[in-house]
Amino acid sequence: QVQLVESGGGLVQPGGSLRLSCAASGSIFSIAVVGWYRQAPGKQRELVATIGTDGSTNYVDSVKGRFTISRDNAKNTAYLQMNSLKPEDTAVYYCMLPGFSSWGQGTQVTVSS
Repeated sequence: QVQLVESGGGLVQPGGSLRLSCAASGSIFSIAVVGWYRQAPGKQRELVATIGTDGSTNYVDSVKGRFTISRDNAKNTAYLQMNSLKPEDTAVYYCMLPGFSSWGQGTQVTVSS
């Protein structure tokens, strides 16, 4: 059972940047895929980005060119660098290690003037 702690969210103006962190417990981080998800009020949870064990990445079209997912296996931590933020990026952001973890508490990202 892997426990996840998301952090780094906050309030930012449109066009601003945030870096989210996902700290994982246990010893299996390096062999797990990591996904970042988000859920806006009244909407379903959406997969935003993934990173494989080999560093391969995938992004939902709406964030391509703006978000970057990365991982540091030595620190058991994954990151989501978010640039050029838009109001529609406002959501609670969650990380997930499919097959290994349950959902953490998430971190709130609010993009507003």
